[in-house]
Amino acid sequence: MSANPGVVLVVDDDAGVGDALHDVLTDAGFTVVVAHTGAHGRAMFRELEPAVVLLDLGLPDVAGLDLLVELTATRPTPIIVLSARGGEADRAVGLDLGADDYIVKPFAPRELVARVRAAVRRTARDARVEMTFGALTIDSATREVTVEGRPIALTAKEFDLLAFLAGAPRQVFSRRQILQHVWGSSPAWQNDATVPEHVHRLRKKLDPQRRSRWIETVKGVGYRFSPSD
Repeated sequence: MSANPGVVLVVDDDAGVGDALHDVLTDAGFTVVVAHTGAHGRAMFRELEPAVVLLDLGLPDVAGLDLLVELTATRPTPIIVLSARGGEADRAVGLDLGADDYIVKPFAPRELVARVRAAVRRTARDARVEMTFGALTIDSATREVTVEGRPIALTAKEFDLLAFLAGAPRQVFSRRQILQHVWGSSPAWQNDATVPEHVHRLRKKLDPQRRSRWIETVKGVGYRFSPSD
C-alpha cells in the first residue's frame, strides 16, 4: 500500500517529548500521531501507513531496536531513530539495522523538521507507482495488476509479493528474505510452505499456461523476478 504522504508517526514513551514533536511537526504542515508504547506504535504503523516514523529506542514494552527491525521488514517506510545515546557505535547499530537517520536527543526542532522533510522527499523520489514489464503492469497506487490489459484478481499478500519481487528485477531473494519483507514477523506465517504456496498461486493467476513466467525459481536459493517475456 502507498504511504500517507503527510502523516508522521511518533513512537516515544515520554509524553513531553511526544507533545513537543506533535506541535513542531504540526506547525510544519504534517499530520502527527503519537504512540507511547511499542505495541501501540506497531498497530498505528500498520493501520496508518505513515510517510515517516520517528522511533525512540527506549520504549517500556519492547526493545526499540527489535521494533526497528520489525517495522523495516514490514514496509519500506523511512524510520528516523531518536535516542539519548549518541556514540558512534550506537549510531552505527541503528543505521545498520535499517534506520534511515539517527537523531540524538536533545535536538533542534528546525533540524528535525528538515530531516523529516528530506525523508519524505527521498520516498517520493524513489517510489515507483506503476511498473510495466511487457504484457504485465503493476500499479502500486491502485494495487491493480493487469496482463495484456486483463485485470488479475490478487489477494493482498499476492500483490505484496509480486510488487516486492518486481521492485528489484533479476535480484534473487531467499525465502527468508521474502517472508520478512512481505509477511513481517507474524508467527502465523513463519513456516517453510508460506512463500512457495503463494508463488505457486501467483504464477497460476498471472499465466496459467506458463507458470514460471516472470517469477523464476533459483534452485537452492529462492526466487527472482524476470522482466523478459
